[in-house]
Amino acid sequence: MKKTFREKFVANCGAKVKKHKWLKKPMALYVMVVLSVYYTGLNLVSNGKRYSCAVLLLLFMIVSSSFAMPESLRQTEEAALLADGAQLAAEQEVNEAEVAIIDIETDDIETYDDVALLSEVELDTYTLEEILESNSDYRNFVETTENGQEDVPESDYSDYTFDSSDWRLILVNKQHSIPEDYTFPLGTITGSMQCDERILEELLAMMQAAKDDGVNLVVCSPYRDYNRQTYLFEKKVTRYMNAGMSYMDAYKTASMSTTSPNASEHRIGLAIDFYSSSYMRLDTGFADTAAGQWLAEHSYEYGFILRYPEGKEYITGIGYEPWHFRYVGVEAATVITEKGITLEEFWEDL
Repeated sequence: MKKTFREKFVANCGAKVKKHKWLKKPMALYVMVVLSVYYTGLNLVSNGKRYSCAVLLLLFMIVSSSFAMPESLRQTEEAALLADGAQLAAEQEVNEAEVAIIDIETDDIETYDDVALLSEVELDTYTLEEILESNSDYRNFVETTENGQEDVPESDYSDYTFDSSDWRLILVNKQHSIPEDYTFPLGTITGSMQCDERILEELLAMMQAAKDDGVNLVVCSPYRDYNRQTYLFEKKVTRYMNAGMSYMDAYKTASMSTTSPNASEHRIGLAIDFYSSSYMRLDTGFADTAAGQWLAEHSYEYGFILRYPEGKEYITGIGYEPWHFRYVGVEAATVITEKGITLEEFWEDL
């Protein structure tokens, strides 16, 4: 019977070992390697078609997986958020009815978060009369001003030199977080309501001037501390997630109307949210009220600007908020208002 390759090879190696005993271990390793290569090659030859199909299938899977790259990038981004302590919502089917509510009744969602949520953290609202009744110093200041305004601002500040280090001009947004070492004197408007102490006189003068024109402004949200702003933002994210959005989509949507704690002007005491005694809603309808129109026309005279104007969302990163005003000083407010620009655009020329 004809011997196989294995039998011949082993016999030859065995004969050599008999002659040279010291070759036993090296020869054993040599036999193992040669036979492994031999049987592997034999297996490939006999199963060539199967292995070819397996390789082609693997290549197809690799090519197909490239189309899923955007999803893998999203998962990577969500993983990074988890590393920072964020929590992702469990996977769930999108409730089309609730998504429709977000599209159709955006104002209701914003009102819920900005008013009802503020109420949950003990929101207080005060009119000018209530503020003056609780503080005689403010009453004396307002009574000594003519129509709530000491001086009519100049109409031309084209030659005025602005300083980027001026506390009134600090830029706070999604790209410019509040500096860690930023400090300011916190003054009490009345009760639990506070703001930067340095803007109190202008704020009260503006409210008095509006009242003289038959408009009763109500301060509903000035300074917010870190915890309050965090609560508002996280609550809005949760509300969108409960409507079926992923964490990333809910975060992006929420940030269009409620800024994260480190990007909020309310935390530096220079932003004031207003509504009137006849319209107590924080929505775009405020722009059509007498109070909203008065503020849009006269706020700059007291150093305030409409911070998030309509049509500038691509610059500010925030949706239109006709109730949100920011103090920047009379000089800057006059320039910004007359040019129809935002604080971001104003900073480009500093």
